[in-house]
Amino acid sequence: MLPLLVFGAVLLAVTALADAGSGRLGVPQSIVLVLTGVALSLVPGLRQVAIKPDFVLLLLLPPLLYSAGVGMSWRGFRLNLRPILLLAIGCVLFTASAVAAAGHYLLGMTWAVGFVLGAVVAPPDAVAPMAIARRLQMPQRLLTVLEGEGLVNDATALILFAFAVGAVASGGVSLPNALATFAAIVVGELVWGVVVAWLALRVRRWAKSPQSEIILALLTPYLAFWPPHALGGSGVLAAVAAGLFVSWNGPRLIAPATRLQGYFVWGLVTHGIEGLLFLLIGLQAKTVVNGVADLGWERLVGAAGVVTTVVIAIRFVWVFPATYLSRLIPSVRRSDPTPHWRNPFLIAFLGIRGVVSLAAALSIPERAGSAPFPERELILFVTFVLIVVTLVGQGAVVPPVIRALGLADEGAREAEAAKKAEVAARLKGIDAVLAEIDGFAAAGEPAAAIRALRRRHADRRAEYAGTADERIDGSPVAEDARLQARLIDTERAAIASAYGRREISDDARRRIERELDLEDARNLHALESATGDRLADPESEFVN
Repeated sequence: MLPLLVFGAVLLAVTALADAGSGRLGVPQSIVLVLTGVALSLVPGLRQVAIKPDFVLLLLLPPLLYSAGVGMSWRGFRLNLRPILLLAIGCVLFTASAVAAAGHYLLGMTWAVGFVLGAVVAPPDAVAPMAIARRLQMPQRLLTVLEGEGLVNDATALILFAFAVGAVASGGVSLPNALATFAAIVVGELVWGVVVAWLALRVRRWAKSPQSEIILALLTPYLAFWPPHALGGSGVLAAVAAGLFVSWNGPRLIAPATRLQGYFVWGLVTHGIEGLLFLLIGLQAKTVVNGVADLGWERLVGAAGVVTTVVIAIRFVWVFPATYLSRLIPSVRRSDPTPHWRNPFLIAFLGIRGVVSLAAALSIPERAGSAPFPERELILFVTFVLIVVTLVGQGAVVPPVIRALGLADEGAREAEAAKKAEVAARLKGIDAVLAEIDGFAAAGEPAAAIRALRRRHADRRAEYAGTADERIDGSPVAEDARLQARLIDTERAAIASAYGRREISDDARRRIERELDLEDARNLHALESATGDRLADPESEFVN
């Protein structure tokens, strides 16, 4: 047990250091971590690291799916359901079929084995593209479609994978039975996910303890994922449905104190798991290479080249017709005008594969009945090569591709318009507060408190009104936040000096630190809200 704990601690440390390095280098975290893992796996004498598929599917994947569902806009998901399903179901099945055909006709695989390979490599990763795309200023609808696809496509692929593995073992599968089972799994998982989320929110509301609520929240994705997975489903749709339900109903049922702590906890959990997954992908290099040492490099390179080419190309073949042919339907064309070609191009380009494909390949049983499972090592090698090529190769050129397509400028304009709408909503909210304060005066509340409240909120309104006025250079809120950060630092130094002179106790110092920390967090959030930008480095000067 001790060596295992030490090894886990080393993995977490390497993940943190590589993640920090990616920020310093300006390279996406996923690329740095995968390459770090590959380099470590090839170090002579280092112990081989093999991922257990259940470790990924049952322990690491559920919180990522659930968290992504919570962070997803239910309204955006519903409005973009057609393109999301065309990608998450249609494109996955189309890709799996194309890979199966290539495996059968070009690589000499049976159809069943070809579909196993196709199901493994068909789903784009839910983590890697968004980890890259969120760093860039892209139009919101593209992000919504990509995120929605990543939430659903794993379920399609994993269910298809189970059917294909069963066909290899039994010699065939009934298509009508497979379709009926697929429909039952989809409906059952959606219902189960909603039920789990509904119960979880009610129990959390009853608990009335932020710590208890967060523990229950961390358990929710596993309660949604594990039972359907154990019964033969994927568990993916249940976890996603639970997350989306919480996304829609959480604001009414989750206490503010819980939300404040939950932001930090979930941010830490998802960031750590994502980084660990990317590192583990790279660490599989030695396992994969050792498993195919006897297969011949010509066949290996040829198979990897064929499958990688088919997977990348077939996504373009699907995305463009699916985008434009659907507009031949008048109702679709009226509700959703035809997009510029660069939008479907980017969606097609971002077909990056990741950890679910690798976990599926590793979960292929070693035997099919009494015989070894056909082409298992070849499938694992091809999958690993595809992940590295798409994650490192395509992922590295995503920023220049977005800039070349002009989507960064479009995203900036969209963000500016959204910022104006946000400021207008804030002004309406403050106006409602000022009207309520006038009601306090009529109700005979203390005059001094009313004057203080009216002055505070009138000042807030003036700041946001200045932000909304394009004639004023700079943002008053942003400048206020920049100066306020310096004042907080000054106050921290004064408190530290008082503590050093033993003028205050440890408890007093901690209470003051907490207040200053909350003020610092509020200040940083105010800056982000005022500018619409995320802070690249909280320790540096504000980035506008």
